[in-house]
Amino acid sequence: MVAAAWLFAAALLLPQAPRVQDRLLVQARIFGSESSAVEQALERRFASPFAVGALLVLGGAPAPDRPEGRALLEETVAALGGARGVRQTLSYLDHRDPLFVGQGGGTFVVVGLDPEVDRVDRLLPSLRATCAALEERLRPGAPRLTLRFTGEGPINYDIWRSSADDVARAERRTLPITLALLIAAFGAVVAALLPVVSGALAVALALGLVSLVATRLPLSILAVNVTSMLGLALGIDYALLTVSRFREARAAGEDPGAAARSAQRRAGATIALSGLPVAIGFLALLLVPLHELRSAAAGGLLVTLVSVLLAATLLPVLLAWLGPRLEAGRLFRRDADAQCARYRRWAAFVVARPVLVLAVTLPPLLLLAAESRRLSPSIPRGSWLPAETESARAEQDLVAMGRRGVLYSLRVVVSLPDEVQALSLEGWEASRRLESALAADPRVADVRSLRSLLADRAAGETKDELAAAALAPAAAKRTFLAEEGDAFLLELVPRDDLDGQQQIALVRELRRVDAARLAGLAGVRLQVGGLPAFNADYEAAVAGRLSGVVAAVVLATLVALFVGFRSLLVPLKAVVLNLLSVAAAFGALVLVFQDGCGVRLLGLAGPVDGVFPIVPALVFCSVFGLSMDYEVFLVARVREERSAGRRETDAIVEGVARTGPVITSAAAVMIAVFASFMLGGFVLMKMLGFALAVAVLLDATLIRLAIGPALLQLAGRYNWWPGEPARER
Repeated sequence: MVAAAWLFAAALLLPQAPRVQDRLLVQARIFGSESSAVEQALERRFASPFAVGALLVLGGAPAPDRPEGRALLEETVAALGGARGVRQTLSYLDHRDPLFVGQGGGTFVVVGLDPEVDRVDRLLPSLRATCAALEERLRPGAPRLTLRFTGEGPINYDIWRSSADDVARAERRTLPITLALLIAAFGAVVAALLPVVSGALAVALALGLVSLVATRLPLSILAVNVTSMLGLALGIDYALLTVSRFREARAAGEDPGAAARSAQRRAGATIALSGLPVAIGFLALLLVPLHELRSAAAGGLLVTLVSVLLAATLLPVLLAWLGPRLEAGRLFRRDADAQCARYRRWAAFVVARPVLVLAVTLPPLLLLAAESRRLSPSIPRGSWLPAETESARAEQDLVAMGRRGVLYSLRVVVSLPDEVQALSLEGWEASRRLESALAADPRVADVRSLRSLLADRAAGETKDELAAAALAPAAAKRTFLAEEGDAFLLELVPRDDLDGQQQIALVRELRRVDAARLAGLAGVRLQVGGLPAFNADYEAAVAGRLSGVVAAVVLATLVALFVGFRSLLVPLKAVVLNLLSVAAAFGALVLVFQDGCGVRLLGLAGPVDGVFPIVPALVFCSVFGLSMDYEVFLVARVREERSAGRRETDAIVEGVARTGPVITSAAAVMIAVFASFMLGGFVLMKMLGFALAVAVLLDATLIRLAIGPALLQLAGRYNWWPGEPARER
């Protein structure tokens, strides 16, 4: 019945897994944010053709104010005009703004896209193909010409493609390495293959679930990354424990059926309890109003559930069927007793000298954890996109033109009081004063508005400007004026030399400004959008909820472990050690990525000055749960040995001896999985893979095999209070 149920689940979910990429959203979203409100306002209140758009950068082209440059631009705009999903274009042909003329040549075209035709990520490949064909056709007359798309939509698309490729490469690298590690642990091919197959099946089934959920709820591409990374780690981890308990029971003389039932009973409860903190961590991520994190939470929850169910139900069935065939393909004989004996000797040393062990192991961990105080959860300065992506190369073309600021334009929606219209005398004067005040900021290179588009048609007097505005083309009005006439748009182009954090600071200052005072009109309100505004909202969304996430995870984990172990001290110790593990991982992030110690080994040119805000939240929730796995493995085995009649010290020694090989093998697999994600081109995944690998390494060595047993020994019989009387066993 169990096998039939899993066959039915596989028949339902596996065909859905290949479709997951098409059903996930590429565009990042922040629920309830001001940048999202501006995007909606431009789409609904303004009906702007450029509410959703991209920048086409013409690098190496003659300047558009020269005849040959103008002719090239005309052909480009004509080709775009016939492309699917293009609403409208804006270029030097529409408005002879010097902003469109790059220093030393080159120009750009603002391309408005229609989301009702299709999503940006689906429109972009055909647009790029159109421009590639056009570039090839125009190349004889302009040998250095490049046509490249960038902007928020293309950047998100390139991040998606880059991360998807990284995941595929990481899986191809990981599976052979994992199989080799498991063969080294078990000595037999079939025994090693079973956890690998379990991990791969967990990922495939979870991706099928993610795909089905994405048909009902909007999910981000980050769900795939988290599902693939954690699914391999957890699926193999849990399967490894089940297979180890089965082999242990077989070595004790039990027949395959009895050994499978024994493995299911003993490992199943441990796996369920260890999976609970992982699930709690991802549930807590739902508290953050960030679409990416909630998508990661969905992927993490689903793959954890699938991994636990596979290891606790299907795997025992397969083990019972395989029986002695589990040892098929034996390459060498592993002496399990000798392996346990080595860990037994180490555990005996720890329990005999717990204070010495703590004195040696705690200081380096605490020093590393102390570095976490310097962690800077912010968007890194400079270009952090993979250098080979088109959007990154297009940004470099803009840098060469001296027009990088265009990519990071701020969209300021100015709402007027109810009784004032934008094209009234009072509204026009308010817009003039506000525009002049914002243009005076030394960080602003240019302000684009309806007035700037009409500058060559009006004499500069208010009445002349209003007359020109009344006769302005409909497209210009839709771009800069709300349909109801109660709001207008200002586009602020920041100076090229402003980095990401300075742009974010500008956004935050604009949001605090007294708009009514600057405009000289009571009731005027500003809303700031654009890519820098999105980055500001991104940082705020994570930072504002991180403390709540930490508190929720810690409290829920304490309760779950108290119920599971009926102990007060064991959960407290587990939580403190997990927090130490997380802090040490953060400290390693600071030393490597922010300080640059060995960062070139990870494929980066130098240190970065910040860690993506999403990384601390994901690392905390993932590490807290993953670290708890080994704590549960160890403490559950110690409690089992006590229940079998051993004294406290002997139970600790035997618990370490029995779980030490499993913890070491599982940690080696996890480290291999996470380290493979460090080799990709996406900096965020490098950070995430590095932090998880370091946390597992420290947790499986210093913390679980040294500090944890030493603390268990010092607490003695009080470990199990109040579930058991505080008496010596």
